[in-house]
Amino acid sequence: MKIEYATEADYDYIIERDRHIHQPLVKTKISEKEIFILWDEDEGSRVGWMRYGYFWDNLPFMNMIWIDEPYRNGGYGKKVVHYWENLMKQQGFDTVMTSTQSDEHAQHFYRKLGYVDAGALLLDTQPLEIILIKKI
Repeated sequence: MKIEYATEADYDYIIERDRHIHQPLVKTKISEKEIFILWDEDEGSRVGWMRYGYFWDNLPFMNMIWIDEPYRNGGYGKKVVHYWENLMKQQGFDTVMTSTQSDEHAQHFYRKLGYVDAGALLLDTQPLEIILIKKI
């Protein structure tokens, strides 16, 4: 697997899969280098992406990981999380965050990677959002 920052050439790939972001913000996230593209080096094809930002503008927050269906459970998610955590550590951060809905399996994935529950957010129209945090 190869991990690279997304470029304008990845825009269509991302917006076809990311239903959780206001589309005009994708170009901003690309230019700010806040989206990674995951590549299968053998096939030379994209297999997923990871998008992040900053909670309170100063705490790295992983917003979303997407792995295309045929590549799920192949270690891509774990590798990109570790890659991102190492990058954040190199930039001087000692803590990272993410979140997931309580009805999603992702909460178990993050806990296996050392993330711990730090709180929750309850909105009228969605399941409980679990906030997870990790010291790196």
